[in-house]
Amino acid sequence: MSDMISADLVDLDLSAETKEAAARALAERMAARGRVTDLEGFLADVAAREAQMPTGLDGGIGIPHCRSEYVTEPTLAFGRSAAGIDFGAADGPADLVFLIAAPAGADDAHLTILSALARQLMNAEFTAALRSVGDAADAARLIRGEEPAPAEPGGQPAEEPDGEPAEEPDGEPAEEPDGEPVGEAREGAGAGTGDVSGEGSGEPGRPFRIVAVTSCPTGIAHTYMAAEALENAGREAGVEVVVETQGSAGFTRLDPAVIAAADGVILAHDVAVREKDRFAGKPTVDTGVKAAVNRPGELIGEVRSKAARGEVTAAADDDGPAGADGTTPVGRGGESGEGYGTRLRKWLMSGVSYMVPFVAAGGLLIALGFAIGGYEINKAPSVVDHFVWGQADSWAALLYQIGGVSFAFLVPVLAGYIAYGMADRPGLVPGFVGGSIALTIDAGFLGGLAAGLISGGVVLAIQRVRIPAALRGIMPVVVIPLISAAVVGFLMFVVIGKPIASAQEAMTDWLNGLSGANAVLLGALLGLMMCFDLGGPVNKVAYTFATAGIAVSDPSDSAMKIMAAVMAAGMVPPLSMALATTVRGRLFNATERENGKAAWVLGASFISEGAIPFAAADPLRVIPSSMVGGALTGALSMAFGATLRAPHGGVFVVPLIGNPLLYLVAIAAGVCVTTALVIVLKGLRRPVPGAAAQGPDGADPSAPAGSKQPVAA
Repeated sequence: MSDMISADLVDLDLSAETKEAAARALAERMAARGRVTDLEGFLADVAAREAQMPTGLDGGIGIPHCRSEYVTEPTLAFGRSAAGIDFGAADGPADLVFLIAAPAGADDAHLTILSALARQLMNAEFTAALRSVGDAADAARLIRGEEPAPAEPGGQPAEEPDGEPAEEPDGEPAEEPDGEPVGEAREGAGAGTGDVSGEGSGEPGRPFRIVAVTSCPTGIAHTYMAAEALENAGREAGVEVVVETQGSAGFTRLDPAVIAAADGVILAHDVAVREKDRFAGKPTVDTGVKAAVNRPGELIGEVRSKAARGEVTAAADDDGPAGADGTTPVGRGGESGEGYGTRLRKWLMSGVSYMVPFVAAGGLLIALGFAIGGYEINKAPSVVDHFVWGQADSWAALLYQIGGVSFAFLVPVLAGYIAYGMADRPGLVPGFVGGSIALTIDAGFLGGLAAGLISGGVVLAIQRVRIPAALRGIMPVVVIPLISAAVVGFLMFVVIGKPIASAQEAMTDWLNGLSGANAVLLGALLGLMMCFDLGGPVNKVAYTFATAGIAVSDPSDSAMKIMAAVMAAGMVPPLSMALATTVRGRLFNATERENGKAAWVLGASFISEGAIPFAAADPLRVIPSSMVGGALTGALSMAFGATLRAPHGGVFVVPLIGNPLLYLVAIAAGVCVTTALVIVLKGLRRPVPGAAAQGPDGADPSAPAGSKQPVAA
């Protein structure tokens, strides 16, 4: 860390009142040293990261950070605020603020900085020293893990030459206060003290042994803070704790011998634990990563209690396939501190996230079949019995029938992965069985939702039953699938299936009966939902509602109108941001203008997430403006009677849209309204504290001639 922070990157009297102003003040110090090449672009990247998840930590700490193409080398700046700055932590404002910048793609460097800093922040002596230090150079040395400089005659500490940090005498990396190299995940660091006997360890005279895994969505700060907290709590309790940190730059697996010798397991994670089957058959506490940060002692006590009672995990399972971004549904019921509503949303989003690819693939194949063979293609005979290589109708029938098979998986996949989100892999069998039954009895998507939740609940109930040791080996393979599938099948066929099917039929009839003002209001509501969180849970609810209506062999006219309104509204935010950056580019920084070019293609392709960078940097102007435009587009689409059989595709499936010209008019109207609102609102904004003064045309007078640097909101 010696080359990442120096005295001129420290502000012990940070006067900023907001997190945006604090980031700007510290970023300006980085820019002054040439570490940041475009201040506004870098701050936009910081804001985008902050929008994903607040970076405030308990204990008065804020860690804004990002990877950015405008950073030349990994850099850390530190500020201390007397009044405190709100970074979204549960316990209040932060007085210690660390701005961490890493070049784009520099995963290892970024992880090294954050992991080292995160571990140090769990040391109460370290944070207390930062709050009391009176000299910027001493603060920089403290963060680097160096000893304070010897005082010069007169009592003043020695200054660093030219503001550069002093090198380590032997060229070795700086060490944390406990002597460990910074930035390295430590295994075996939590060894307890010698001969303290651990309850439930099975061997009198040796301490209780725990292996743990920590991981968080970004794989950086909380991952390593949780590890440090567990290790410290283990030392205090006389327990050996060995932690595997599964960070964003990969992980070093625990030695199998260490796992085999462990008496218990703690899994503190907000994303899937990789290779989780290694820990099967041991007393396990499965919780969120923040629980390990805030109450590590309780978790250690809980796993010791489970070991004393003989409770062990019944199944060997991975958490399933990870997506491209590393996010997967977590195979647990949620962190103990979360409310039921939060956990329910996670479970439902688990099912939806796995269902959407089937929707896109199947829907587009069906749409292509209609485009090639006409709307009568759904009556074509099976291509198994009749397929002519040279006939377009045969190819159209092939595409349509493949798409139909894909669509047939929607409800079982939805139910299966809702159950998976609740109970891990054991929930898949009853979930898929229940979802298939929902299709069989015409209970549709409502039946799939119910089947998924019931399946997860049944599996969780079975896993709470104490099982004799002789039966534990067959639990995941035979007992749990057998009992859970039988129970869920009975409930779906005999108890709740018919009422749900009746409710599904009633909802379908209601949609088919919508006309006039009611249809327009529904279109406006769906438009608002599509633009509220741009691909988030609310957006997905509206999208799933629309696709549910067309996921049948012969969708109704009302269902196709709803699908058209949803897709049109979802295209509005990215297209609007692209247009706004084109007509009033000076209101946006360089990064946003580049993002605007990509937003043309993303918007045209019905990828609402193309507007996320703009919403993250300026949510109070972008999101309400998008919602107004989306509501207008949804209402106009319904009023014009536009229909759509494909669940995706954007402008590329316009030939499949009923009333295509009026449909494009509805999209254009929403885009123009949103663009106008964004431009007006951004034109009225005021400079944030600490921003450079602007000239009459909005440019920074200190910027080079011919350049215009907008002031961030």
